[in-house]
Amino acid sequence: MSQRNWLSSMLTLRCPKCRKGPLFQSGQISRPGSLFSMHSACPHCKQSFEPEPGFYFGAMFVSYGINTALFITAWVALLFIYPNYSLGLLLGILVVVVLLSLPFSFRLSRSIWLALFVRFDSSTGNTGNP
Repeated sequence: MSQRNWLSSMLTLRCPKCRKGPLFQSGQISRPGSLFSMHSACPHCKQSFEPEPGFYFGAMFVSYGINTALFITAWVALLFIYPNYSLGLLLGILVVVVLLSLPFSFRLSRSIWLALFVRFDSSTGNTGNP
């Protein structure tokens, strides 16, 4: 298997140190709260996923950027599909977009934020041992 690169490890929500262990516990749609459960450390290399208290505060800014891109995409799509839309329709669509994309943007923003501060270690990525 080829080694994951930095971008693919972020997008697949993998540990930035070994690029193998999952960041999040497997969640179930029937229990929405479980979609936000994160491992405390990497199951593969034991890298801590919470280096300090409040570490993910900065991930809110990344999430803001992701949500802004989603909002603009939804607005432009609505503009092309239905040019004479009402403000109520636009707000309704944005609420649906927010609710459906919340687990995605939460997980991706945390993955990006962690990858900015934790560097890849080839010794943990190539072996099965921590």
